[in-house]
Amino acid sequence: MRILVVDDEKDVEILFRQKFRKEVKNKSLDLVFAFSGQEAMDLLEVGNPPKVVYIFSDINMPGMTGLELLDKVKSRYPQIKVSMISAYGDKANYDKAIASGAKEFFTKPIDFDSLKKEIKALIN
Repeated sequence: MRILVVDDEKDVEILFRQKFRKEVKNKSLDLVFAFSGQEAMDLLEVGNPPKVVYIFSDINMPGMTGLELLDKVKSRYPQIKVSMISAYGDKANYDKAIASGAKEFFTKPIDFDSLKKEIKALIN
């Protein structure tokens, strides 16, 4: 299963690769990273349909925000599940994300146990 992680902070890639080392090694998970909303859309448009089945995106990014990315993904690729993450667990972002079709909303620091349960449910 291919997951796209979208965050403008590049160290997120190292963190995700560490936390999902076992899943990547046994090939149950393929992690792909984009460092902007536009880069994420470009990656999705390479395959038709996209090979990505789950997107985990930060909300606060320069350029296209995570919420704008969510709207674009849901309108073009409604089959892709999207969860949002924010350093700020504010109700307005949560409400907007859920209303726009986000599957889940996580706050930083990421609870990787919860995220792994979310991903495991998609695999099974």
